[in-house]
Amino acid sequence: MHHEEIRKLARLEDSHWWYRERRHLLARMIRRLTPGIALDVGAAGGGNTRVLVAHGWRSTAVEHGEEGAAIAAARGLPVVRADACHLPFADRTADLVIAFDVLEHISRDDAAAAEIHRVLKPGGTFLATVPADPRLWSAHDVAVGHVRRYTRSSLQALLWRNGFEIRSCRSWNVLLRPVAAWRRKRVSGSDLQEPHPLVNRTLAAVVGAERYLSVGRWPGVSLLVHARRPQT
Repeated sequence: MHHEEIRKLARLEDSHWWYRERRHLLARMIRRLTPGIALDVGAAGGGNTRVLVAHGWRSTAVEHGEEGAAIAAARGLPVVRADACHLPFADRTADLVIAFDVLEHISRDDAAAAEIHRVLKPGGTFLATVPADPRLWSAHDVAVGHVRRYTRSSLQALLWRNGFEIRSCRSWNVLLRPVAAWRRKRVSGSDLQEPHPLVNRTLAAVVGAERYLSVGRWPGVSLLVHARRPQT
């Protein structure tokens, strides 16, 4: 992701409806896990790393880019600069790895998945989000450095062939998918912008409603997967 996009992300993520809901999803998914050693792969400025730390995890922000690593360090987070395909950690050392909106940036996503599997302890958890549905491909994807959008089957196949067990794989940002599809056809670059406060609150309410609705099997803008390394 370009330096400008990283700076924009860090500036907006505390208040932007999309990032706030994604942090809520992360917090909900780790609530029943016993805190231990966590790696936030592709951490950017460390917004999700802060969620892990707040929930008691000994967490490291793993970020390839200089800009994102500097922002995470300035926030007081432990940071390691590294490529997701070559993680500088020993085998079987992490209890949890997260990669939120990371795999779609990596041309060799099999290599990244294999590395994440390698560093996880047996029984360790892997949580990831990715952009969904190649039909939604647009100038936004190009602008933010995506190399693909996933289908549910392609994401699951990636994890299965790299040794993971999949506990759940579901869509999110489902209710706003028609809006996203309409908007993506009309933008010529990244659509990450600061929304008007009223728009921000409205979109937050819509996507937040998915917490109480059974829409995870419907087509959405993103996929959320919960996987683990088998015990053996």
